[in-house]
Amino acid sequence: MLSFFRVIAILEGISYLALFAVTMPLKYLADLPMPNKYVGYAHGALFIAYIILAVVLWMEKKWSFKKGVILLVASLLPFATFYVEKKYLNEEATLA
Repeated sequence: MLSFFRVIAILEGISYLALFAVTMPLKYLADLPMPNKYVGYAHGALFIAYIILAVVLWMEKKWSFKKGVILLVASLLPFATFYVEKKYLNEEATLA
């Protein structure tokens, strides 16, 4: 399940950046709202999956409170899921 969470973390980060860097400018500058809608749906689903998996793994692996909060806050900040995947999840995968 950890490897699946790592993939979700990367995809959630990509969708977040695509939403802000690609589709929002298309929506507001080029008056093309449809890409924003579909990327927004994908990002929403990935965000929810990320949060659920973070909580499940937090409880399952008995991670510290600090690590759990870092995982959850990372979902709210651009580029943070990439950092978490590299620093916390990749390290965890090598230990397993």
